[in-house]
Amino acid sequence: QVQLVESGGGLVQPGGSLRLSCAASGTIFGISSMAWSRQAPGKERELVAGIFSGGATNYTNSVRDRFTISRDSTKRTLFLQMNSLKLEDTAVYYCHAVVYGEEYWGQGTQVTVSP
Repeated sequence: QVQLVESGGGLVQPGGSLRLSCAASGTIFGISSMAWSRQAPGKERELVAGIFSGGATNYTNSVRDRFTISRDSTKRTLFLQMNSLKLEDTAVYYCHAVVYGEEYWGQGTQVTVSP
């Protein structure tokens, strides 16, 4: 079992920055990958960025060069640094992890980009 708790969401103006955090607890040594996804109102959930146990990362094209996914050295905390935020980045952002083939999700944190 893994528990994931996101934080760091909020209201920001276009062009601004936010840093999301996801605190993992439980059987974290079994985590093979972690990722951030988001869901905007009226849209399907989409994968934003992922990081694998070896450190490789991937990003959806719309956030590449603006967002950075990372983990701390203990691998207990996942981050998403979001720069140059756009109106279309408004969504609920979810942290998720794959642990021994099972996927766990956090409750989500709201990010609102508005003038």
